[in-house]
Amino acid sequence: MTKQPIGVFISGRGTNLQSIINASKNENFPCEVKIVFSDNHNAKGINLAKESGIDTFSLEIKDFKNKREFEEQILKLIKPYDLRLICLAGYMKILSSEFIEHYPNKILNIHPSLLPKYKGLNTHKRVLENNDDITGCTVHYVNHELDGGEIIVQKTVKVDAIDSVTTLADKVLKQENLIYPEAIKIVLRK
Repeated sequence: MTKQPIGVFISGRGTNLQSIINASKNENFPCEVKIVFSDNHNAKGINLAKESGIDTFSLEIKDFKNKREFEEQILKLIKPYDLRLICLAGYMKILSSEFIEHYPNKILNIHPSLLPKYKGLNTHKRVLENNDDITGCTVHYVNHELDGGEIIVQKTVKVDAIDSVTTLADKVLKQENLIYPEAIKIVLRK
């Protein structure tokens, strides 16, 4: 099987990145992580990628005049990899329409709620404030609307009365780690 090249964009720990790397080691998994980009020089996930022999680079927006120049530099750096997919895995920047247009229907994101519920930030807090019984996570295509792209996979998580924002986040993250590789397989086998 020829593995297709993908890139993963992160901002922090890289737990979903690790799940994708682990899945890609399986000979039947349809892709290989070729590049990991972070908008945070101190992101722990960069070390995970380096330990797996994956090319990495990081740029911080504060080092550029504006978002446009920042994204243009990212595009230049990833272009040689001829990526089939870009997977946003805890990447905390919103991509511009111009960036998205370079990779139409080739950018995925994982979100810690059952979209379309709770788009944006503080999802677990909002779930608890609304006394929801069920929450979950969603992998979706990135489009011009925040957390508004077509849903690829969702997984539900039961909310227990004793859950806090932290315990709920941990439960949802475990499911995220399972469904992101699943979503990648679905997309690459279309």
